[in-house]
Amino acid sequence: MKNQKDVVIMEPKNTERENILVIDDDEGLLHLLKMRLSAMRFSVTPCTTGQEAIEAAKHTTFDLAITDLRLRSENGLDVTEALLQNQPGLPVIILTAHGSIPNAVEAMQRGAFGYLTKPFDDKELKETIDKALSQQRMSREIDRLKSLVKELYGLENVVARSSAMQRLFQQIGQVAESDATILLFGETGTGKEVMARVIHANSRRSKGAFVALNCAAIPETLFESELFGHVKGAFTSAHGAKRGLFQMAHGGTLFLDEIGEMPLSMQVKLLRAVQEREIREVGSETSVKVDVRIIAATNRDLGEAVKNGTFRNDLYYRISVVPLFIPPLRERRDDIPLLAQHFLTQSMKRSSKDIKGFTPAALHRLMINPWPGNVRELENAVEKAVVMSQQEMLTPDLFPSVSAAAESPLKPLTEAKEEFERTYLKNVLHLTGGNISRAAQFAGRYRADFYKMLRKYGLHPSTTKGRPDSEVEELEGEEHLTEAER
Repeated sequence: MKNQKDVVIMEPKNTERENILVIDDDEGLLHLLKMRLSAMRFSVTPCTTGQEAIEAAKHTTFDLAITDLRLRSENGLDVTEALLQNQPGLPVIILTAHGSIPNAVEAMQRGAFGYLTKPFDDKELKETIDKALSQQRMSREIDRLKSLVKELYGLENVVARSSAMQRLFQQIGQVAESDATILLFGETGTGKEVMARVIHANSRRSKGAFVALNCAAIPETLFESELFGHVKGAFTSAHGAKRGLFQMAHGGTLFLDEIGEMPLSMQVKLLRAVQEREIREVGSETSVKVDVRIIAATNRDLGEAVKNGTFRNDLYYRISVVPLFIPPLRERRDDIPLLAQHFLTQSMKRSSKDIKGFTPAALHRLMINPWPGNVRELENAVEKAVVMSQQEMLTPDLFPSVSAAAESPLKPLTEAKEEFERTYLKNVLHLTGGNISRAAQFAGRYRADFYKMLRKYGLHPSTTKGRPDSEVEELEGEEHLTEAER
């Protein structure tokens, strides 16, 4: 394999503790709360009066506030409102006795997140805090992932302005820490390898190697040796032993790009390695264990490949434990202006040209182009325009690749939405092999609701490999259930 190398990504985890402001005029309870919260790994700022807490909030940013509803000379509702004026969006939890629950409900109407009824145990306290902090934690994780991509690669080809990319970042934040095998599905040029690196860098394997293999670039005769290595004398040209990519990725991540191009003869051998985390070098009589997380990627419809007999059904289900769909650029058009501006900045540095930006007509042409080559094609188009430009602004004539069909008027919103939904449903069904339960979970819908959407567009799980009709019958029975009954 040519020019193949390990990439080790080091990223220190954020160890900064979340800061909680606690207000209670009962010093005994205040001390107890501080001990409990400190044991939960929070940083705690205790205050015995509301005024003291309000002053603290003017100088310190808190992640959460906990206040007693009834303070000696102050009203917890007034304290809550004052805190929210200083720090809008601050989650505030009210501590209340049984008899004052109506006041706690009023506090929630005035901006508090929720309340805890005394007495409460550590489990109740922790669950309420986690719920209150969940949205902030997710937002911080998205920001951290975006910053990580920029810092590591100097690229902004993962822009999270669009809702499609926001959702993808949320999914990455949820699966990165696990060792689950991931299948990245996306068209050519969408950034599958960048996403794989982000997942690796945010996993507990981040200090290990990230090893990438393009399965379409390896001759079939060399595949086994590249993946598993060989011993000296295993074949005519094996003058010495060689480590395979599995060994090189031990303790880290192995990224198998374009896995749909892997020869059938190798798929059965890869299946055993994925199942057993055990490999055998070519020419060896013994097997060795490997500790590797596998991330695969494809631009093909593997569900269709399984039907056609070009991809093994058992391997497909092994590598698609967590399927992630990277949307094409035409489905995240909100990201195009930012991407184009970034690529313009990079191209100007390389060409030493001073270009102010895009004319409105040029930007419009970029926005309506279908971009079959996605982010990579957009980058090349901007770089070519910079090279060819003789003016301060990039004009539409510098982007000749835009087809005449793309210049046609936009479709009506309803038609465009239905087209997107139909394509999305097909992709989710293929990614999950027709498993309605997994597809519904992936789409964030109840099974019965998801099945209704399939019926709306004339789709059926049988169009992908393998779900029994019994599940469909069960869903048809659920169709008339209320949300609570589901």
